[in-house]
Amino acid sequence: MSIFELAAVAAAMTWAFSAVIAAGPSAELGAIAFNRLRMSIVLVVLAAFVAITGGWRTLESEHVLPLVLSGLIGIFLGDTCLFLTMNRMGPRRSNILFSTNAPISAVLGWLFLGETIVGQKIVGIAIVFAGVVLAIVFGKRRSQLSTWEDVKGPMWVGVVLGLGAALCQSVGSLIARPVMETGVDPATASTLRVLVSVVCLSALMATGIRAVQPKSKLTLKTASLVGLSGISAMGIGMTLILFALSGGKVGIVATLSAATPAWILPLIWIKTGERPAAFAWLGAGLVIIGSSLIFAA
Repeated sequence: MSIFELAAVAAAMTWAFSAVIAAGPSAELGAIAFNRLRMSIVLVVLAAFVAITGGWRTLESEHVLPLVLSGLIGIFLGDTCLFLTMNRMGPRRSNILFSTNAPISAVLGWLFLGETIVGQKIVGIAIVFAGVVLAIVFGKRRSQLSTWEDVKGPMWVGVVLGLGAALCQSVGSLIARPVMETGVDPATASTLRVLVSVVCLSALMATGIRAVQPKSKLTLKTASLVGLSGISAMGIGMTLILFALSGGKVGIVATLSAATPAWILPLIWIKTGERPAAFAWLGAGLVIIGSSLIFAA
């Protein structure tokens, strides 16, 4: 395995680690307050990095609107739906639902970018969705006691939110793709997208609507966990995947980085002391196999 492929594996592991860290603070603060704090910390780090590297010079005026829309849909709506899903269904189910962004992106690329969907992609899409169904419906043993395996409220609401998160992420990427192909600095593009998310989240909380206010007072420990989650996912994870794409084969890198639903299982096992159910492992495995067929087509 090359260093680029190892970087893709490390990116998937980093995202899994971030999700496990995020579960507690997200439930404690609420999805909106958690996401605003998380994105605010990431924004500071990204802005400082871009200021040092001079990445702003690659951004043209015609790039701003697509990146603003991408941030609005992909990060503000997408991440908010993701953490709402996590608070309802736990990190395992939310990540397996979010993994459907691969088949959704394939379908959107076919509809709006003229990309072809060959038989291999169709099979991959079907396998991914089969894996998701197995992991969601049959992925818990009756003997498991962890609150992360509890479903709060109707399951269908969590499933809709999780699929909505995947759809928003895919649409956000679709909008940003033509801009990124012009050579815009990735960190600069991410900074603008994150800035849009922070502004929207702050405006939402400024409305005073009780449902979007923090559920508890922020402690230093919680703030540290939120920062670690954001920096590990948006900073370390994205840096690793960009490095992997700089020298590795796109299909292999994409497949290896899509293994987050599998990497999250042993982390949950370590955290809770409860072994995930067999169908949770099987579902995660099918998601990886299906994603590999989609990316390799």
